[in-house]
Amino acid sequence: MAQRSEPPFRADHVGSLLRPPALIEARARAAAGELDADGLRAAEDAAIVEAIAMQESVGLQSATDGEFRRTSWHMDFIYRLGGVVRTDEQITVPMRNRRGSGAFTASGIAVTSPVRLEEPIFTDHFDFLAAHVTTATPKMTIPSPSMVHFRGGTSMLDRSVYPDPEQFFADLSAAYAAEIAALYDHGCRYLQLDDTSLAYLNDPAHRAQVAARGDDPDHLHERYVAGINAALANRPEGLRVTTHMCRGNFRSSWAAEGSYDFVAEAVFGGLDVDGFFCEFDDERSGGFAPLRFVPPGKLVVLGLVTTKSGQLEDPDELKRRIDEASRYLPLDQLCLSPQCGFSSTVEGNELTLDEQRAKLELIVQVAQDVWG
Repeated sequence: MAQRSEPPFRADHVGSLLRPPALIEARARAAAGELDADGLRAAEDAAIVEAIAMQESVGLQSATDGEFRRTSWHMDFIYRLGGVVRTDEQITVPMRNRRGSGAFTASGIAVTSPVRLEEPIFTDHFDFLAAHVTTATPKMTIPSPSMVHFRGGTSMLDRSVYPDPEQFFADLSAAYAAEIAALYDHGCRYLQLDDTSLAYLNDPAHRAQVAARGDDPDHLHERYVAGINAALANRPEGLRVTTHMCRGNFRSSWAAEGSYDFVAEAVFGGLDVDGFFCEFDDERSGGFAPLRFVPPGKLVVLGLVTTKSGQLEDPDELKRRIDEASRYLPLDQLCLSPQCGFSSTVEGNELTLDEQRAKLELIVQVAQDVWG
């Protein structure tokens, strides 16, 4: 069984990488007014060039910019959509890890005019990435359209603008279709839609929160699938699209637990993407049985290597778990990756740059052993 020549690859990764110390220092100086925008951009450029070289040197077939120009994996993008405004109200997401609990906070959002793409978002990020890869396929990551709604719920909509929320979803999908077309025009052929909502909705506690704010917890995932599919309906020929279904990733903490059972049939069976990046790094992720809903021709990238600690996994245990997953989905439809990004926000998870590299090297080696 051979390695793959198109995304997703047998050894792949989600996208974000730990920010190196020089970039963290540059961001701090910029925040303090000691470094101008050009200076910060130069620091980001240098860090991204090094990150690309690292990804290629460990043998990965895809490379990202590490999301080094972002503060968070999703909000930087969402705030740039036309019609979406930042509010003073805080979004607070409770997080927990094995030591205790905390929270991720961000400014709130409201939709005050029709949602639209006023100008392409992150195409300049992709241009720089594509110009500096040598052996790897440049991979772009953006938040799924579901995240725009999930972060605020239907209550964030100005009902004088959207008396019918279905028009909001239609406009949102159209804005995403325009962004996808723009990225393609800039040369993007590997796009990932990052989505926590589809994983959170497996957790009864998060479904209860959705109900409390007035949305439908039993069918919201189906609405999100329809919205993503509408955004992808006319995607250009040759564009490979995956989605990453994450249960939260902030400073080595998570927000949701539970298997993919609740959404599996609608998502795996109905979402029009080429591959699914799924978290399976520990017991909070549930088992592999939901993979039985994945149709032929679509791939699942097994997130078996945790990014939440620096402890390196046993390669034989990873191979055993891949074998276990192959009982529900043929081995040829499986790939391997970390369970999430290493730094979904600028703060990053609790491991070192050397430990991050070792985990990526492990993924490449295990994939070579398993798939040849």
